[in-house]
Amino acid sequence: MTQKALLLACGAVLAALATAPASSAIPAADAAKLGGELTPLGAEKGANAAGTIPAWEGGLDSAAKAGVAELRQAAHHPDPYAGDKPLYTVTRANMAQYANVLTEGHKKLLQAYPTFKMNVYPTRRSAAVPQRIYDATRRIATTAQLAPGGNGVVNAGEGIPFPIPKEGVEVFWNHVLRYRGDSIARVIGQAPVTASGAYTMVKFKDETFVAYSAPGAKSENLDNVIAYFFQETIAPARLAGEILLVHETLDQSKENRRAWIYNPGQRRVRRAPDVAFDNPGTNSDNLRTADQFDIYNGSPQRYAWKLVGKKEMLVPYNSYKLHQPTLKYNQVLQKNHVNPDLTRYELHRVWVVDSVLKPGTSHLYKRRTLYVDEDSWQILVVDCYDSRDQLYRVQEGHVIQFYSVPTLWTALEVVMDMSNGRYLALGLDNEEPRSRDFGIKRSPADYQPNALQRRGVR
Repeated sequence: MTQKALLLACGAVLAALATAPASSAIPAADAAKLGGELTPLGAEKGANAAGTIPAWEGGLDSAAKAGVAELRQAAHHPDPYAGDKPLYTVTRANMAQYANVLTEGHKKLLQAYPTFKMNVYPTRRSAAVPQRIYDATRRIATTAQLAPGGNGVVNAGEGIPFPIPKEGVEVFWNHVLRYRGDSIARVIGQAPVTASGAYTMVKFKDETFVAYSAPGAKSENLDNVIAYFFQETIAPARLAGEILLVHETLDQSKENRRAWIYNPGQRRVRRAPDVAFDNPGTNSDNLRTADQFDIYNGSPQRYAWKLVGKKEMLVPYNSYKLHQPTLKYNQVLQKNHVNPDLTRYELHRVWVVDSVLKPGTSHLYKRRTLYVDEDSWQILVVDCYDSRDQLYRVQEGHVIQFYSVPTLWTALEVVMDMSNGRYLALGLDNEEPRSRDFGIKRSPADYQPNALQRRGVR
């Protein structure tokens, strides 16, 4: 073979390797553990050795199981654990005693703000999803694979693609593809809170149609779209009428997310390629990046991912107090952080994943450490570091089990800026007459650019 022919052959091999899916699927013997020694989504079913984390016994998969006789789809969810009392409270004074179960971000918050504390309650493994998601997870466990470079998922659909993860980026995709309902409508508040505690509430009306989680969904039949997302700013008046439309792609090695914006002043729809990565989140006063909505979204391509392992950590969980309609927003939002008397922390097993910015790429955060719930694949806490390797921002996902669906999801997302005492609270709905409505009927046709302009009336 001539040198030229050899080079061409090597190039063809390298090209094939670059486009081939990564090997991620697990053996059938491991998949058989799902629903046995492991929960149907891959968590350890049993209690921990100390008995401080109980066994998973199915979670709260109905209103009746939560002790609620009836619940309308759009109602705020009553607290099934209202009778629980804190086991202990972590403060600046005693944090050293609990250092092994505290994230670096929580340590920094305790050190920085004397008013920050963590009331720790009994651990309740409330997470549950519909049976069809469990069945689909078992079904795709032996087929799901990473797309080239880990920048997508193939041979999957409906269920969690990597219930027994081998790589950090697989945990990222489990979070992105976790079940949150089929079609969801919300009216929520976003409050950029200044260092003094002042804020101007921004309100959104948003909808999500999660195509990936639809009954019978398969990656090859989705037009490469995980979810369709619509967000309209409805307050304050100076911002009202702005609309964002996103088609979130599944295999981003083929195509990045598609996004459009409707501008009410111009009355026109335009493509929005900047709605990604570290561009500022919508009307967030630069307190979150675009990829921090829903804790973490989009493409993982700019980071190198490391699966650190599983740890027992104190994380926000079953945060029903923050969700109640009896509260006013000014009771939730305080200086430097949300009201710690309304937050709830529990000891849970979480997957710890480190992501470090790749050479030659850019992002506001050089490194992010993710703490991901083993029972639901919901990211609960993120420590975000700047280019100097200093802790810059801390994210928390205060989750509840929406037992009427059922799904575990955030009732409130918080991004706290350690450099200036400001923070962003996203998902506030206490003063809204309706909470999240999981019962709307939508299809991909409702989320096309031509439909966007029809919605944009101001």
